[in-house]
Parts: sequence; C-alpha cells; structure tokens
Amino acid sequence: MLLFSHPVLGGASELAFLKEPNDVIAVRDRPLMLDCQVEGEGPISVTWRRNGVPVPTGPKASVLANGTLLIKSFQKRKESNETDAGEYDCAAQNHYGMLISRKARVQLASLPKFHIHPESKSVDEGGVARLTCQVNGIPEASISWEKNRTAVNTDDNRYTILPTGILQITGVRRTDSGVYRCVATNIANTRYSHEAQLTVTGKRTPRIYKEPVILSGPQNLTITVHQTAILECIATGNPRPIVSWSRLDGRSIGVEGIQVLGTGNLMISDANLQHSGVYVCSANRPGTRMRRTALGRLVVQAPPEFLQWPQSVSRPAGSSAVFTCMAQGVPEPHLIWLKNGKILTPGDNVKLTNNNSTLAVTRITTEDEAIYQCIAENSAGTNQASARLALTQSTELPEAPQDLTATALSPTALQLSWVQPAPEVTDGIIGYVLHIRMLGEPDSRELQEAVSKTTFQHEFTTLEPATTYSIYLKAYSPLGASQQSSTVVATTLGGVPSSPSFFTKVLNKTAMQVFWELPSKSGKVEGFKLSYREVPQPNFQGQEAFPGHINTHTISHLEPAAVYEIQLVAYNGNGDGTANKRLVSLAETGTSAKTSTGGQSPCNCKQDDEGSMTGIVVGIHTGMACILFCVLFLMFGYRRSFFCRKRTQDGWSGPRGGDRNQRASPPKEGVIRMPEVIELVPQGQAPPAQCQVLIEQPPPCQPGTGTG
Repeated sequence: MLLFSHPVLGGASELAFLKEPNDVIAVRDRPLMLDCQVEGEGPISVTWRRNGVPVPTGPKASVLANGTLLIKSFQKRKESNETDAGEYDCAAQNHYGMLISRKARVQLASLPKFHIHPESKSVDEGGVARLTCQVNGIPEASISWEKNRTAVNTDDNRYTILPTGILQITGVRRTDSGVYRCVATNIANTRYSHEAQLTVTGKRTPRIYKEPVILSGPQNLTITVHQTAILECIATGNPRPIVSWSRLDGRSIGVEGIQVLGTGNLMISDANLQHSGVYVCSANRPGTRMRRTALGRLVVQAPPEFLQWPQSVSRPAGSSAVFTCMAQGVPEPHLIWLKNGKILTPGDNVKLTNNNSTLAVTRITTEDEAIYQCIAENSAGTNQASARLALTQSTELPEAPQDLTATALSPTALQLSWVQPAPEVTDGIIGYVLHIRMLGEPDSRELQEAVSKTTFQHEFTTLEPATTYSIYLKAYSPLGASQQSSTVVATTLGGVPSSPSFFTKVLNKTAMQVFWELPSKSGKVEGFKLSYREVPQPNFQGQEAFPGHINTHTISHLEPAAVYEIQLVAYNGNGDGTANKRLVSLAETGTSAKTSTGGQSPCNCKQDDEGSMTGIVVGIHTGMACILFCVLFLMFGYRRSFFCRKRTQDGWSGPRGGDRNQRASPPKEGVIRMPEVIELVPQGQAPPAQCQVLIEQPPPCQPGTGTG
C-alpha cells in the first residue's frame, strides 16, 4: 500500500485516475510495470489486487511513488503451477471513498510447439500451391517460410505469406520444388515446423480448359477495432480466374485501409465497426459470367465507451440522488455498479433500473456517502466512470414538519394537515411534498404530491375504499429537503375487512401453529388480532396483534391435550371485521384443518373410545340395511308382472302370470322379506288397466339408533 498526496492538484476533492493499467504480455524472469496514477484530495492510498486478492508488497513486488506496481522478476513455476499472470487492478482510496481501476489482463509470453504443420504435396506446373502452419503464441508469432533451409524470396510476387501462417505460390514452376518449413518467432522463443516436400509435376499445358475452383476461401473472423483483418481467397483454373471481392449486403468495401495481398487475399488495416459484415470472394473466368464464390463473416468488436457519465452530487439527509450511466460497444456492454470498490447490492433505498443504467438513492443517510462507480464490460474490454455522493451538512435546511395528522373524508379521500411553522422558518420554505403509499406496498409504488408553502392541509383523492395508507411529509428550501415528518397511518371509509380464513396445526400436546390467508390486495387490512380460550372457559385470553404482512403464529405453553377455541379478526382503520373461530383439540397431534367462512366453526366434540366404537357399529348396520332395501326394491320392480297376475283360491285374484297351482314356498331361514302392500281386485272382475304396486318405505335411518 502507498500513501501520498497528489503534488499537482493538491486540494482537488474528486478522486480520479490519470492512468489505469493496460493489458500487457510479460516475459519470464524480466521486470513488469503496471501504471496507476491517481488525482484527488490526499492522503490517498493505492493498493493492487490480482484476481481479486491483494498483491503482497516486499522483495518481489512494490508500489512506486506514483502508484505504479513493479514486479521485479515475473515468474511462472510449472512444478507448483504458481504464476504472476492474471487480472490486475489498482484501488485508490481517500477519506471520501474508494475507486477501482479497470482490470488489466497480464499474460506470460510463450511460444508452444506448432499444432498444425505443413504437409507434402504435388502440384502441376502452372498451378497453385498452398502450404499452411499454425501456432498459438503469446504474443502472436511472426511467421516466415524457408525453402531448403533458406528464407523464401518474398521479392517474387508469386510468393505470398499471410500473417496467419499460409504460404501461397501461384504459377508454380519446376524451380519451386523443394523442402519447405515454417518459422515462428515472438519475444518468448523461435520455433520451426516439420518440413514438407513440394513436388512440381507435368508440363504446362495452357490449352486445356479448367473451370474456376476456389482452393481456399475466407474464414469467419472476429477482431477488435484498430486490428488488421486478412481474408484469404486463392483460386485456380485455366485460364487463370480473376478474383474479386464484394459485400453480401451490397455496401461498398471502400478503399481506405484496403489492400490486396498476392492474387486475391483481402487485407483490412485499422478495422472499424463499419467493416463488420459478410464478404464474398468471387473467382471469375475471364470474358464470361461463369464464377465460383465463397463467403466469410468478419465481426469487429469495440470495447465499451461512455455516452453519459454519472455526475457527483451533494444532497441533504433524507433527500434523493440519481446517477445515470450509459455506454455503447460491440457486443452490448453489461453495466454493474460499485460502492467504494464493492459490488452494490440494491436495497430498500437503493434501486437499479433501465438495465442498470440508472441508480437511485432515496432517503439519504451518512451510510450512503461514498464513491459510486459504473463498470461497463463486454468481451472486447472494460471501462469505468465514477461519481461521489456527499451529504450536505447545512444548518439552513428546514426542520421536519410537525404534528402531521390524517382524517378519512370518504371511501376515496383522506385529508392531511400539519402545524404551520414559525414565520422565520416559513420564509425559507419553498413548498412541501407529501409521500403516500398503500400499506404493504414497496417504496417503489410511493406517490408524491407537491403542496404550496402557504397551505398546511391537503386532500388525497381517487384512493381505494376501505384501504390503509402510510403517509409522511417533507419541507423543501432552495438548499434541499428537510428530514421527513413522523409517519401516519390512515384508512379510507368503506367498511371493515371480511372474515379471514385460517388453518391450525397441532405441534404437540401443548402447542399449535395458526396460519391465515393474507388479502389479495395490499392496504385492505391493517393487521390481524389473534386470541384463544380453553374450553369451557368463557373469556378469550392471550390476544396478540400482527401487522398486515404477517400470516402465521405459534401458540405454546397450553394445557396438555386440552380443547381450545381460536379466534382471528382482521382490522383496518374503520374497525374490526367479523371474527372467525374454530375448536382445536391438542390431543389430535399433527392434524390440520381450515375454518369455514362467516365465523361458523365446525363441531369437534370430544368422545371416549367406547362412544366412538358404538358410532362406527351403528353406521355400518345402518348402511347395510339401506343397501339391502335398495336391492329388494329393484327385485320387486323386476317381478311386478308376477304380482299383478297371480290368482288365489279364496276368490280374489292378484297379478296374472306364472303357474297357478304353484304354492308360495315358505321363506327360507335367514332370508328377510320386506312388507308388501298389493292392491287386490274381486275374482271375475276385469283387472284394471294398470296394476298398482305399492311398497311401504321403511322409516328413515336414525344415526346412532341402529342395532346389529
């Protein structure tokens, strides 16, 4: 850590970076320096972090007087996998807060072995030869080629070497035959690829026609602005095709920074965002419209740049501050906020909106005094902007309004009033602002109404009926807002809450838990009152009140295995609603039930074991008798023709049909016959058009009176 006062700006209060660390490639066993220069009111301490962990200072690393980090010998140990590479940032702090620089990526210079080597090939004389190699160096290696261990003659325009490791030879001659290899060089090392044999065969026969063929077309490429893009296109054919370039969207490629390498490769120097697009390589047969095409997409990315920076502000306690941060880049940057170097977490008085581009701090206190940073990040880089929030310590701010009261005027209106301050205080006030929100709603749903300095009462209209509101007041002067008044709670007219539904759960023989349903709309209920009594005690006891957002409570230390009646009431400013009650037996551990509505509680009478068993037996016998009756009823309906035609020997006739000589067999033992009433007609008289069969209905089953 380094402590210093900036020698030039001295009294400047704003903490800001003059220089921030940049991405760098370090060489093993060599020193490395990372810049970090800060301005602002001293004393200022500068510390460094690598991958978020403080860099220890000592023999290996130190912080210079201007804040620069010096690593005396950059290291990477293979055996322990320890390395000085990583993401570095510097943190500057004074008594106003902390500022974090952009992250700088530090890489160790390296040149591994080739992962693609040139391959031997045979090419017809007059054709095109293409040899390729690839190596991933840090930094990117410079590629050259050797033929028979001698550097290729680049003065011959038939030879084209692309920085990507490609050697192109057009109009191949027999003298081009030989052994080729790739040479890669950077600050870390020099490496040689495997050797490849190029053989030139046959004789040149220009009279044989060959259609155009693209041997290698452009590849998809992603670069950052100001870098160089090379799009390869090499074609063969007889006669030799003409290579041309265009954009798929029809836009002009332009001429500035555009260069053709060899016979058809396109190089774009100092690329910008307008160069992004799909490029088309065309190989045309001279004098005809015959052509072959290949496509490649070029994507140019840009690190974030700020369109709008957050501005430092000074605000009085209790007021609000808004910071705006807008950035552009490709791809679209992501915004995060820091407070004194730590990621900012939104809370009750801190809100992030508009994709994190707007930071709002309300009800400012001393804890909100800090340096706020907007960090813009994308895959091309990072950028940061900062602003400070200071608390105004002014004795000229008005005092908080006193004696705020609220009165319900109607189901949709409340009247607010407060005490007029002394004349010397009123002269410094330019107006009042009332803050109102529905009870239970978040602060973001708060509404505000401005009031003239000459009035000391105000009506809120178009409110919700039977709804409770939370209200406070602030006085404003040209310097800012006062502290807020005391908060009042008021309810519009329109009735009391409806009866709440609730559940109970027996936890053990001396405790139960009560759950109730919250209203679907905030503000309709100010709170709940819960009470209970032990049956058969006449009075409720242990009443407790809960705010409108609480919906559960545990009642403990009850009499073991006793029966209790629970009562729950919802209330608002208009009074208590209808009570809802239920009986709960603590002997039924683990049971849970829901109350009926309208305050009616179901019967939950306690019975002994013998009574319960008797009820079960009675219920079984009653059910069996009813089932048997239904079966016999169906049987009689099926046999109605038999009853209507049977005749007896005493001169009366019943229902016809069946065997007249057949006598009714006596009932078998154990078979129950239901009583029957059959309408009889004298013998010799014509039977009625319809036979009426009447079956007496048994008396209704009386629960609890059945016998086995």
